[in-house]
Amino acid sequence: MAHDSLRVLNEQIVACRRCPRLVAHRETVARVKRRAFRHEEYWGRPVPGFGDPRAQLLIIGLAPAAHGANRTGRMFTGDRSGDFLYARLHEAGFANQGSSRRRDDGLKLKDAYITATVRCAPPGNKPLPAELANCRPYLEAELVHFQPRAVLALGKIAFDGYLKLLRSREKLPGTARFAFRHGASYPLPVLGGQPASCLFAAYHPSQQNTQTGRVTPAMYRRVLRKIRRFLRT
Repeated sequence: MAHDSLRVLNEQIVACRRCPRLVAHRETVARVKRRAFRHEEYWGRPVPGFGDPRAQLLIIGLAPAAHGANRTGRMFTGDRSGDFLYARLHEAGFANQGSSRRRDDGLKLKDAYITATVRCAPPGNKPLPAELANCRPYLEAELVHFQPRAVLALGKIAFDGYLKLLRSREKLPGTARFAFRHGASYPLPVLGGQPASCLFAAYHPSQQNTQTGRVTPAMYRRVLRKIRRFLRT
């Protein structure tokens, strides 16, 4: 039944047309295409989450890349950000392989699930507040499904979006203070007999960060080792 509810949720995500600006942008990108992918059929729809339906680790990104997930239909698939992220997840034992090129490439995640604050590729990679709000119920439904022990927020928008959702559900004290920085971790309140959970933060694995050295493989390895240790407790 749990697997069925996640499947239904993902079908709802894929069919979503709540944000006219995002609908227009994702479909225009899918129609015009990038020259390197001109012979490919773009996904051009909202991108559902991907991974282990029983995951303890929920990874939250910003949004699908216009010529990455918006093209392939799978989170962090077909772009340099995904190359970096899945290589690190493979090293940490959360993925069966270190590359992610297309939806049918055999990639599987173990104990991890990847989602995003916004499910459509936004212009300039900058979603509007109303678009973040429109997508928030999907993330909330995923939290209800997984009740994750660990949440890894990739970038400040994902970090702030997750905390805003928790506060909207009255699962955080109003005075709780969280500062986004790479490698930070924050224990979260234990509620209703649930196991202890923790929020982890990392810079987004965008090319802007990885190619300038702001983010390195070693930095991600340290964060994922920290998560592994926490999940063993």
